[in-house]
Amino acid sequence: MNKKLSLQEQLLKSGLVSSAKAKTIKTEKHKQQQAQRHHNVEIVDEAKLLAQKTQAEKVERDRLLNLQQQEQAKQKEIYAQIKQMIEQNQVPIDTRNAEIAYHFTDAPKVKTLYVTETLRDQLAKGKLAIVKAEAGYALVSSEIAQKIKERDDKRVLAWNEPKSDVEVADDPYAAFEIPDDLMW
Repeated sequence: MNKKLSLQEQLLKSGLVSSAKAKTIKTEKHKQQQAQRHHNVEIVDEAKLLAQKTQAEKVERDRLLNLQQQEQAKQKEIYAQIKQMIEQNQVPIDTRNAEIAYHFTDAPKVKTLYVTETLRDQLAKGKLAIVKAEAGYALVSSEIAQKIKERDDKRVLAWNEPKSDVEVADDPYAAFEIPDDLMW
């Protein structure tokens, strides 16, 4: 008959613990149980506390990892949305007639995009904007530029946002008309 041995008996049999040490541990445990029953004293189980602390740390680590993965997925989704908006709403540039150099900044560098006169006028009035696309730069309408700017303002490189009408109403020289033949 194979009887299951307790942990104490197994340790004694393997020689890891002496019989005197096993006896003192047994009496200490018995005293703690007696004290708990008679005095309603709670005995702190260090192993249990350590296990709970480890479990709480693991839960927190998993939560932070999950938040990080969600943030990465959100950034990836925003990137895909911007890419799709640019591809679907890109204003074509007639490269044969594009002779006017339009300069804009991309981080620390000044870049040049050759456009036609009508495209340059639309850029100046704020009806078009230059955005950073997959392979270079693209022209998009101001509405699309606004949507892209809401998602990632670093992608909109050049956009002359139209000024509000409130500032024009306060202009003290609004009543004076500028002559058409005025040259600077």
